[in-house]
Amino acid sequence: MSKHAALDTFGRSGNPVIRSSAFDSYASSGSEKMTLDGAVNKTSIMLAVLISTAALSWNFPSPLMSLISYVGIFAAGISSLITFGFWVPFIGFIINPRPHLAPKTWLVFAAGEGFFIGLISLAFESMFPGIVLEAVSLTFCVAASLLFLYKSGLVKPSQNFVLMLCSAIFGIFLFYIGILIYTLVSGSSPEIFSGSSNASIGLSLFVVGIAALSLVLDFDIIEQSAERGAPKYMEYFGAMALVTTLIWLYIEILRLLAKFRSR
Repeated sequence: MSKHAALDTFGRSGNPVIRSSAFDSYASSGSEKMTLDGAVNKTSIMLAVLISTAALSWNFPSPLMSLISYVGIFAAGISSLITFGFWVPFIGFIINPRPHLAPKTWLVFAAGEGFFIGLISLAFESMFPGIVLEAVSLTFCVAASLLFLYKSGLVKPSQNFVLMLCSAIFGIFLFYIGILIYTLVSGSSPEIFSGSSNASIGLSLFVVGIAALSLVLDFDIIEQSAERGAPKYMEYFGAMALVTTLIWLYIEILRLLAKFRSR
């Protein structure tokens, strides 16, 4: 069995917007090939754009900026849907992904996600001063640690690892859908989701751990796709997927820290 179980076992990563099949199915086209350095560079550029628009919505709060932010968030959602398709856990994409469009959609995606992060961060910061800096620092520390563990071989995406992680992500997905339905019906979210009890904090710790481990699968799939000669535009697609995971990780860390502050 290949040592890259994340790529060979499920054909997808823990990130719900990235699958190895999406890479492999386009691996034979085009003269320019994807490189690992290229994917890293694209990820850095997207993060820079995201941070810039997040800073705008953070530093210039106004009705006009709120309107711009909401339009940007909507545009980011549309660009994500166009590029990644609509994902159903363990089933695949209802709408097929279009990775060849990633070079055209990444800017709208990164800018819109930045506005989204800026609004959420501002809301949490107004309630818990200093929490955003803590969350950002922890997010990048966790990501750097997972990258080190992956590159050093201390954490390997084995077949069992992939199975357990994808099962956990599927469970989280169903749980969040249930929370959304409950909130819409009752008008408030349950204590275990938004409260600061031991059970609620334990749940957040679990979700943070799963989000962090999802990075390992993303690293593995992008690295191996580069080795398999995926086309150049897959650098943008892989970078968008990594940024999505980092956003998920950041939001979950932000919520976890808020629960600790509320005790």
